[in-house]
Amino acid sequence: MTSGSTTRLNKERDRLLTQTGSAREREQRRRTLRVRLAWLGALVLIAGLVTAALLSARPETGTGADQATPFTLPLSDGGEVSLADYAGSPVLLYFNEGAGCDSCLMQMAAIEQNPDFAAAGIAVLPIVMNTAEQINADRDRLDVQAPFALDDGVVSDAYGTLGTGMHAGLPGHGFVLIDADGVQRWYGNYPSMWVDPAELLEIVNAKLA
Repeated sequence: MTSGSTTRLNKERDRLLTQTGSAREREQRRRTLRVRLAWLGALVLIAGLVTAALLSARPETGTGADQATPFTLPLSDGGEVSLADYAGSPVLLYFNEGAGCDSCLMQMAAIEQNPDFAAAGIAVLPIVMNTAEQINADRDRLDVQAPFALDDGVVSDAYGTLGTGMHAGLPGHGFVLIDADGVQRWYGNYPSMWVDPAELLEIVNAKLA
């Protein structure tokens, strides 16, 4: 009897251990599944964010054949500039956030360092919504030679550049090409805050051809 009772107890114990082990295995599988699903969800989220970032950084470009809006603006060096000053030659207007945006001024510095713009007869006029003191401080710090045209927002708005960057009330990082006859031929907004000067010149030459 004792032996039989012991056998039954041992069998019951083994059964309970087996059930406990199976329960633990099921719980471990569920836990592993939850972890994998969490990782999968995180990867999907990251992929979505990366895709959104890439799409938002893509340039927005377009062409046209409208007469460019005339303007006259003060310059940061104390002078004055008018669109009429460029009659007979193409000009690339460079609207940007200006003071506080180092990449904006570094873009202009890179354009200045590319001799092919001058060789092609393409003038580049940077336009910002700053005071002379604000933009000149950054020009000196980042070694930008060209004076900047100082806009109160009217010209930036007329050329559709307001709110194309990170700030609703400022221009983003965009270019407007006006040909020798004063006709707007192309625009390009660059949320990435940079375009290679050689690539930019290639675009401009193609639009003027």
